[in-house]
Amino acid sequence: MNFDDKSILITGGTGSFGNAAVRSILGNSQPERLIVFSRDELKQFEMAQKFPEGKHSCMRYFLGDVRDRDRLVQAMSGVDYVVHAAALKQVPAAEYNPMECIKTNIHGAENVIHAALANDVEKVIALSTDKAANPINLYGATKLASDKLFVAANNVVGKQRTRFSVVRYGNVVGSRGSVVPFFRSLLADGASSLPITDEKMTRFWIRLEDGVAFALRGFERMHGGEIFVPKIPSVRITDLATAMAPEVPHQFVGIRPGEKIHEIMCPADDSHLTLEFDDHFVIRPTITFTQRINDFTQTTAGEEGVPVAQSFEYNSGTNPHFLTVNEITKLNEQLDLT
Repeated sequence: MNFDDKSILITGGTGSFGNAAVRSILGNSQPERLIVFSRDELKQFEMAQKFPEGKHSCMRYFLGDVRDRDRLVQAMSGVDYVVHAAALKQVPAAEYNPMECIKTNIHGAENVIHAALANDVEKVIALSTDKAANPINLYGATKLASDKLFVAANNVVGKQRTRFSVVRYGNVVGSRGSVVPFFRSLLADGASSLPITDEKMTRFWIRLEDGVAFALRGFERMHGGEIFVPKIPSVRITDLATAMAPEVPHQFVGIRPGEKIHEIMCPADDSHLTLEFDDHFVIRPTITFTQRINDFTQTTAGEEGVPVAQSFEYNSGTNPHFLTVNEITKLNEQLDLT
């Protein structure tokens, strides 16, 4: 996606996704403005050292919280594209602090939608998670609610140009707070074992740069109202631990609050809505939009999709593509966790 002369705003822009997205956009386009919107002034200061406004004249750093509707409306003035990446993501933290998670992930989504419509933003991509499919934890439930809000927003745009879509993918390798840096820190401290919740546990696995590329590609593909799901590999958590420390034994500690053994990105209950493309799936909206296109079998980039089989489910445990221990090792060696 080329963003030349466009204005882009990224909520939660100081996170792992935001840093990688800014790097990608600056490396491939010359935007008019690239706005990092987040609530942490220290992270903004640190990010500004990597992407200074003096070197990149398009860069803007806006302090604000997605819970603050007025600030979002102000920040989106003149913006063409929005990536909504802000969220509270830690599953156990959400279980113990449910209202905080709801305020950010649900009310924040509503505020982003309101601000985008108020400013006639052209396109909005909201980032989702595999935990939003058949959720069993509060984090996943709030992201499912967020997904529903962004999909339904396409039905209230009237004659405005604004369109909303969702990108859903799995665990990002090496992202802040994820298992790879956690295991590395334990090993660096001389851990005698690695804690694993369950020996059968699997997860979808995607590199950060691939997740960013897929999300930004969504702007070229979207009609508005679809959920985009990439085809990505799975890993067995025991294989991940073996790849990181072959000689260190595993300690099975039990499932944490709200945790699943396997993750799902396309539920079987949505199989009648799911289309398969070469490198991704699209989950069509359950509602019919008024005065809008409702045929999602072809993306706006011209890619053709076909319906999946009845009761099809995209599940990390039955995924046909699993990474081997050697592949996980090579992938981890490429990570920059500094």
